Amino acid sequence: MIHSNRIRRGALSALALTAGIGLLAGCAGSGDTGADGKGDAAETITLEFASSQSEQTPNYFCGMELFKERVEAADLGIEVDLFPASQLGPDTERVAAIQSGDIAMDLQEAGLASVYPQVGILGAAYVFDDVDHAFDWIDNNSEEFRTAFNEATDITIIDGWYYGSRTFSSNDPIHGPEDLAGMQMRFPDTPQYLANAKALGANAVAVAYEEVYVALQQGIADGQENPVVGTKTASYDEVQNYVSLNNHQVSIHWVTISDKVLDKMSDEQRELVFDTVRDIRAENRQCVEEETEKILEDWRANGPVEVIETEDIDVQAFIKGAEEYFQSYYKGDDLAFYNSIRETAK
Repeated sequence: MIHSNRIRRGALSALALTAGIGLLAGCAGSGDTGADGKGDAAETITLEFASSQSEQTPNYFCGMELFKERVEAADLGIEVDLFPASQLGPDTERVAAIQSGDIAMDLQEAGLASVYPQVGILGAAYVFDDVDHAFDWIDNNSEEFRTAFNEATDITIIDGWYYGSRTFSSNDPIHGPEDLAGMQMRFPDTPQYLANAKALGANAVAVAYEEVYVALQQGIADGQENPVVGTKTASYDEVQNYVSLNNHQVSIHWVTISDKVLDKMSDEQRELVFDTVRDIRAENRQCVEEETEKILEDWRANGPVEVIETEDIDVQAFIKGAEEYFQSYYKGDDLAFYNSIRETAK
């Protein structure tokens, strides 16, 4: 473990050095700078874009790769290097690297709670009714939250890309909260995810991400929760019998960028980056939904898991339990924030 951390720190240091050299070269070759020191002429910048997701997920091939292709094609002095599959470390390490400017951009979800705990509420079970609700909130109600987040962290949330709606896979069928009694379900080991487990009536078991497959295979865990694309790409369907489409969490991965990097970009470069991220969102969602349906159709026809459809699940019981739990779990500003999101549901 010490060795791997040293490698990651070395990789981040190398990235920082490379970015610094690129910026110096850009400064030497660019024209006059404006009074604010940021420059009207574009500097040559390399953006490191990292993620925990693998190359097999839609957020990579219908998100990160599209971003690289389109930003570089604009020829505004930006090059993009992609680092999927936690190549630059786990989520929390990468958040710290974004703050320092060692990583320029990242797809983040639960890791952001390590520097701003309230962001975890955006991943609360059933806080969003569906994907439309989540994106409507982002577009029309998230400005105050994102501003407060930015002021506290020096990280800017550009937008969110849809990863999928989280569902259960398990050894035994799950039709409602009562079926979770006695099951050991793997949830990510963060306060919000562990709260989600209790809100849904599940017994959470702590298993590192890298060990989930073996834990399911050996019966250490009876099931896990993930979007369909996550369950498939990690091959959890090989060691599970059922997938229940209860859709308890709209999983949004936030496209973040370091303020230290933004400060070194021209207005034109910043506009390109922001517009490209936002333009990709709809394409990315369609890609995720198509890939999800493709996987489900294959499972329905060929297995190896049996799909329990949403209409065969007591989703309202899950929702009721979650809302009642969170009304007592959250306090003060957190409860007000949770309720403000729920009030935007249509």
